[in-house]
Amino acid sequence: MRQKYDVNQYEKARKKRTKLAALIIFILIPLTIFIGIKFLGDKKYLIISLLIIIYTMIPFFLVFERRKPKARELVIIAMMSALTVCGNMVCYMMVPFQAGTALVIISGIALGPEAGFLVGSLARFSSNFFQGQGPWTPWQMFCWGILGFLSGIIFNKVDIDKIKSRSFQIVKGPVLTILISILVAYFIHIKWGDGTFLGWKLYVFGAIGLIIGLLIQRKRLPIDDITLSIYGFLTTFIIYGGIMNIATMVMASAIPNTGISISFKSLAVLYISGTPYDAVHGLGTAFFLFWFGEKVIQKIERIKIKYGIYR
Repeated sequence: MRQKYDVNQYEKARKKRTKLAALIIFILIPLTIFIGIKFLGDKKYLIISLLIIIYTMIPFFLVFERRKPKARELVIIAMMSALTVCGNMVCYMMVPFQAGTALVIISGIALGPEAGFLVGSLARFSSNFFQGQGPWTPWQMFCWGILGFLSGIIFNKVDIDKIKSRSFQIVKGPVLTILISILVAYFIHIKWGDGTFLGWKLYVFGAIGLIIGLLIQRKRLPIDDITLSIYGFLTTFIIYGGIMNIATMVMASAIPNTGISISFKSLAVLYISGTPYDAVHGLGTAFFLFWFGEKVIQKIERIKIKYGIYR
C-alpha cells in the first residue's frame, strides 16, 4: 500500500535539507580546509578529505529521516560516482578534456543538489587514488561538489517528456550579463590596466555577470543541450577554475623557493597561466554535456521511475 505524505511537509523538509547543505558547503567545508591548512599542514589532507565526505553525507541522509534507505537509492549514487571516476580518467594525463565534470553536473540535475554534492566529492576522492592524492584533493572535492550542488538547484525538475532541445532563449539573460561584465572589465583594462587582459578579470567579472544574470532571470533553467553546454562551460571555467587557482596559490606558498606567496600579485599570475587550462576544461565539459547530457539524464530518470526512486 502506497504511503501517504503531506506535500507541504515534504517541501519544508526539502528546503530544510537544502539550507543545511548550503551551510555545510559554503561555511563548514571552507572552514575545515582553512583550519587544516593553518594548523595541520599539507600532511593531513586525507583527514580533511574524509571530513568533507562525512559532511556531504549529512544532508543526503536527511532524505531518509522518516524512512529507511533502500539499497537501490544508494546503488545509483555509487553508480554515478563510479561513472564519474571513469569519465575523469579519459585523457587526464594529457589535457583536461574529460567527461568527469559533466557527469557531476548531470548527477546534481538528475538526483538533486545533496546527491550531486556527494557524487562530486566522492568521485574526486576516488579519482585521486589513480591520479595522485595530495593537498589539492580537498579543494578538488569541494569544487566538484559545488558544481553538483548548484546544478541541482539551478535546473528544473526533470520531465523526460518535456525536454526541449536547443532553446537558447532562457540562457540569453545570464550569457548577456556575463558578456557585458567582461566588456566592462576590458574597458577598465584598456583605460587603467597594464599587462595582459587574460587573468583574474575574466574570473571575477565573469562570476559577477553570472550571479547578476541568475538573479535577474529568477527562473530555473530548462534541460536542453544548449543550456547544459553553456552552463557547463561557464561554471567550470569561473567556479572550478577560479577556486582551484586560489588553491594553487595557497599550496605553492607553503613550498620553499617557489616564488609564490599569498598575495594578489601571485594570484594574478596564476589566473593568467591557468586561463588556457580552465578554458579547455570548460570546453570539454560543454562538449560532453551537449552530446550526452540529455541522454544520460533521461536514462537516469527512467531508472528512477522503474525502481521508484524519488527525492
